[in-house]
Amino acid sequence: MAAPWDVIVVGGGNAGFCAAQAARQEGARVLVLEKASRQWAGGNSYFTAGAMRTSHGGLADLKGLLEPSAQDRFPLTDLDPYTDDDFLDDMVRVTRGRTDTDLARTLVGESRATMDWLRDLGLRFELMYHRQAYEVDGRYRFWGGLAVGVVGGGKGMIEQHLSAAEHVGVHVRFDALVTRLATASDGTVQGVVLADGEVLESRAVVLAAGGFEADPQMRAAHLGPGWDLALVRGTPYNTGDGVRMALDAGAQSYGHWSGCHAVAWDAGARPTGDRELTNQLTRGGYPFGIVVNTDGHRFVDEGADFRNYTYAKYGAEILRQPGGTAVQIFDAAAARLLRPEEYASKDVTCVTSATVRGLARELGIDEDQLASTVAEFNAAITGGPFDPTVKDGSRTAGITPPKSNWAQPLDTPPYTAYPVTCGITFTFGGLRIDPDARVLDTRGLPVPGLHAAGELVGGLFYFNYPGGSGLTAGSVFGRRAGRSAAAHAAGRVR
Repeated sequence: MAAPWDVIVVGGGNAGFCAAQAARQEGARVLVLEKASRQWAGGNSYFTAGAMRTSHGGLADLKGLLEPSAQDRFPLTDLDPYTDDDFLDDMVRVTRGRTDTDLARTLVGESRATMDWLRDLGLRFELMYHRQAYEVDGRYRFWGGLAVGVVGGGKGMIEQHLSAAEHVGVHVRFDALVTRLATASDGTVQGVVLADGEVLESRAVVLAAGGFEADPQMRAAHLGPGWDLALVRGTPYNTGDGVRMALDAGAQSYGHWSGCHAVAWDAGARPTGDRELTNQLTRGGYPFGIVVNTDGHRFVDEGADFRNYTYAKYGAEILRQPGGTAVQIFDAAAARLLRPEEYASKDVTCVTSATVRGLARELGIDEDQLASTVAEFNAAITGGPFDPTVKDGSRTAGITPPKSNWAQPLDTPPYTAYPVTCGITFTFGGLRIDPDARVLDTRGLPVPGLHAAGELVGGLFYFNYPGGSGLTAGSVFGRRAGRSAAAHAAGRVR
């Protein structure tokens, strides 16, 4: 008897819906199984800002991708091309040369075409003035290679994916916890088994169920001591199910298992993802101030690079500090550069004072030490004029750690401090796939009928992450996984 489904996709985030759509376009009968309830639809994708890193030829190249309303602001925009070489260089640089070259080249080379494909599905895009640009002399300038995002952010992305899936006949089932893969005696994947014992047969399976960041035990086991205490930025349902069931079926583990994407996160946030605030609890304005630990000492170079190239690794640096917390400090001049959606949203944890010593008292930090840290920082500033849109070379000299760019004296009251902790987004270790998103076994051969995409794929990111590349990777490899799964289901060799 024929299997009722050609392709089953496990996981209902961006990567999962991309896989489902691609398989459906190949004529496959597709079922998406989502562990969470309908109210928690979207996995980690819902919690994002919707930013997507793509190579492009500049503003003219993007006009056909963006919503027409965005064109009203085009004359104000300075948007340089971001080439394939630029994107690949960023991937290699931030991962210290460890990114899987084949996967990275596939990600980069298909990023722009995949954006057009998503638009054809029904997703809508805009320039992210509110998060990725600064106005200088009446013109907006984008920095860090990231300019495009989904209209409505992560929430809008999932609403658009759900609507698009319904439109083409992709079936979606919520509250469906998959516990293992159904396999034949030769290891071929033939479907999935749910927690209640129900077996759903299919000719191919795509795993897109996220990493293990929401499982404290797995975090401590793989990321190291203290990681069980990190707050979870996104969905509480990413507990490593897809990774475990694939490894049990003979898949090869791959990537940076002790690495993850983790950011500065409001220290007063709930321990697990806040769906109402999504990513508004991120605190990414640190390049314009200083960051100190609870002993009053700086411990990172706040201006080492654009925020898009440092924010995903600085959460880990915060977790290493006493108590796993730190404080971002700004004066009145710097505060004007902070994003309102991050620093003026609901229930922001912050302290304000007319003096640095008053700030220290409110924070419970030694007054003399914090005053000394700020005074030392102010006295060490040298270099060129301040410009938030470029690496301006306004830096410090003679102090450790240095601040390499955007160093401005903190001397204009009032002073505001934002306590932060580590908010984990997703884990870097996972499954090994080939460029067609087929899961490989321990011999490096495809596991018949098994494919994967999204955050449970290992090998792309090590140590760090170029902002916006996660959703793009989920889209590129989700699309490839769906096509490959449909081909397998139809008996075609890709």
